[in-house]
Amino acid sequence: MPNTAAFDFTGQVVLITGGGSGIGLQIARDFADAGAHVVIAGRSQARLDAARALLGANASAASTDVGDAAQVDELIEAIIRDHGHLDVVVSNAASFIPGDVTAVDPEDWELSLRTNLSGFFHLAKATLPHLAATGGSFIATSSVSGLRADWGMPVYNAAKGAVSLFIQALALDWGAKGVRVNAIAPSLTNTEPVAAFTGDPGLRAQSEARVALGRIAETDDISPVVLFLASDAARYVNGVILPVDGGTSASNGQARWAAS
Repeated sequence: MPNTAAFDFTGQVVLITGGGSGIGLQIARDFADAGAHVVIAGRSQARLDAARALLGANASAASTDVGDAAQVDELIEAIIRDHGHLDVVVSNAASFIPGDVTAVDPEDWELSLRTNLSGFFHLAKATLPHLAATGGSFIATSSVSGLRADWGMPVYNAAKGAVSLFIQALALDWGAKGVRVNAIAPSLTNTEPVAAFTGDPGLRAQSEARVALGRIAETDDISPVVLFLASDAARYVNGVILPVDGGTSASNGQARWAAS
């Protein structure tokens, strides 16, 4: 496991949406280990309860649908009421909708926009003024799928592409106000939503063949980069969409030569 001991977030309050599982839960664990009080938010109360038990006393959980502006406002008001400040926000809640555009139901399209994009909008709108008060950091989980397209994932590509450009626009508007706004762009990561890929040996081998490091990511490959972006070590990093992909995006997309 990567060493995150160099990071110290003692006294800081960190909000992580989609914090009940996967990458979000790993981010929450690492921030808690680094001394922060962590607030995890998500829609599944069962997942939140299980995650809260793992995180220990220096954490709290709030059942929240980020696609609902009123619920997001209520969440942020409660954090400020209980803790007095907010230092780091990690917008990690996401919905993965695969399939050719002609096969995607309008309801699934709306669900993708509600979670991936509207949720991001509501969270940014509610938290950026509080982050300006603390000189804080707003970090989103985008994706390599928000930088380049995939076969059979136009809805997800559209949503994550919008998040990536949204991040850069917010960085321009809020940098002078003391808020750094960045995103990570992971490639395929070994989490529950992609279990169909990671659990199938053939699909996994195809995926790993596209990664320069030769393996798909684990959640603890991703999380330390978030802590770095939130830390003072990244104090002059703003408006970046940082690939955390083992070299996946270094490829121009052509097939590997047999000689290599």
